Amino acid sequence: MATAATEAAQRTVALVGLPNSGKSTLFNALTGLRQRTANYPGVTIEPFLGALEQDGVRVTLVDLPGIYSLSPKTEDERLAVSFLQGELPKAPKADRILVVVDGTQLERGLVLISWIALLQRPTALVVTMIDELKARGGVLDAEGLEHRLGIPVFTVVGRRGIGVEEVRRSLLSWEPWGIPLLSLPPGAPPEERYRWATELAAHVLRFPEPDHRSERIDRIVLHPVSGLLVFGLVMLLFFQTIFTVAQPAMDAIEAAIGWLQHALEAWLPAGVGRNFLTHGILGGVGSVVVFLPQIVLLYVVLTVLEDSGYLARAAFLVDRLLGAFGLQGRAFLPILGGFACAIPAILSTRVIPSRQERLATMLIIPLMTCSARLPIYTLLVAATVPAVYIGGIFSLQALVMMGLYALGAVTGLGVAWILRHTVLRGAKTPFVVEFPPYRLPTWRNVVGRAWSSGREFLRTAGTIILALSIVLWALTELPPVAIPPGTPPLEAQRLQLEGSLAGQLGRLIQPLFAPLGFDWKTTIALLGSFAAREVFVSFMGQLYAIDVEAAESTLREVLAQTFPLPVALSVLVFYVYALQCISTMAVLRRESGSWGWVGLAFAYTFALAYGLSFLAFHITRWLVE
Repeated sequence: MATAATEAAQRTVALVGLPNSGKSTLFNALTGLRQRTANYPGVTIEPFLGALEQDGVRVTLVDLPGIYSLSPKTEDERLAVSFLQGELPKAPKADRILVVVDGTQLERGLVLISWIALLQRPTALVVTMIDELKARGGVLDAEGLEHRLGIPVFTVVGRRGIGVEEVRRSLLSWEPWGIPLLSLPPGAPPEERYRWATELAAHVLRFPEPDHRSERIDRIVLHPVSGLLVFGLVMLLFFQTIFTVAQPAMDAIEAAIGWLQHALEAWLPAGVGRNFLTHGILGGVGSVVVFLPQIVLLYVVLTVLEDSGYLARAAFLVDRLLGAFGLQGRAFLPILGGFACAIPAILSTRVIPSRQERLATMLIIPLMTCSARLPIYTLLVAATVPAVYIGGIFSLQALVMMGLYALGAVTGLGVAWILRHTVLRGAKTPFVVEFPPYRLPTWRNVVGRAWSSGREFLRTAGTIILALSIVLWALTELPPVAIPPGTPPLEAQRLQLEGSLAGQLGRLIQPLFAPLGFDWKTTIALLGSFAAREVFVSFMGQLYAIDVEAAESTLREVLAQTFPLPVALSVLVFYVYALQCISTMAVLRRESGSWGWVGLAFAYTFALAYGLSFLAFHITRWLVE
């Protein structure tokens, strides 16, 4: 026989609202850190779950993506509507629905209520931004609204916690909620719903003067000239944050992992076990954890841009440019995020409504130059490109580096155009964007989203990279090679690598890459970097019996003497295009729903990498000879 506590644990409340309504802020205020992501079979998007507990009573709150109606257009909206309609396999049915609306835009929220009423589920309404409403001279008759709708109405200021306790008390006490009362037929068209919402808002809300602050800011932000200047400044700050601010934390993580590796080498006896822990386990985990600061900062910046209201304006500004390649404005931020890391960039494509446009965006993101390519670019450019200046002003090395970035981005847009006219053909979805009012982001929402996204990144990507790193370690350690006594440690590593399965595989496959100018050593490093691109540098160090971490400049000197410029450019071009990230492929499979799209991404990027590297090698060799 079920107890009251057991029944309470099964209670589920769906949190619903329009985008930028303050829903996530309320969710964070109600649940704190008692959050996790749901894992429902058959869906690629995982909503957040939060727990409310008190005196043995537990209520699960499901934070669904923002919706405008029960007619979904994006993947996020489809998930939310399917959950509300009880169509997700093994997902709990929402016992109640808590609708969140922005008090400064009450009419739009009431339109959503008119749709939610069709579900005939106990409902309550939370009106947020009450402080902003009052600051603008608005007065809301909450009791009158409650009487007309027949459901509880709460007024809150989520970022300050005002009114949140009353909502929490109602959820935990499970007090009666009603079903919204509407003077509308079930099949009312959108026009009738807007008319009903406007009339109701006029009875319960008084606004003496409209707020024109957002309009005044938009005169600058959306201006053809000043708008592009603001956009450029914002993007500059975006890159500066992702690439520069994260670096100290990344260096600290690398140093901590290195210290732990050296500590284990000092504490444990030499052998396979120690090597497995230091290189197989810690090396694998470190290759993922080192990117955590960038992932967290990426989501911090994106959340600030979104919550402030600027994100919609930026998408509007670039919509025309992307439209020429069959994409739309919403693809801008995922493409931009790809310059930091492809994994969160692919996840952020969920905001694109058209599946064809979303897939096209996902498939070109791997061509954006992510930070994992930087060690390779820096090493080979510094070692093989002359340190000269063009016209006494522009560094040739800097121009080559910039060209590598531009090469991937321009090619990506070209690939998008081809995809949208072949396998992903279809009309461009009209880009209709609603500009939310400008407001200051709440630290709770920023920190909460960054925390959850970072944790999810480690869970999904970390396990895959760890497993592949262990496999790679085994290939380099087996079979054990007889090392003559007294052989220096680095030379012993090189001999082991040459005789291992990885070394044998490199010599076996090297003829395939010979037309690109790759010898067996470069081939081994190339194969190893398919798990993570950064492995290329450490493999090259081992192959040349050099400690890369201690004397990277020496490795550059050796490569400058032994690595011809045509081979270096061939390798660089290969890394511009090749999809060499297992975790990116795993996330792409998860978001696209098919290994077929992963196969297409891998095939076309490999074809580009091989073909253009071939041209780069032979053309450069012809020029220098």
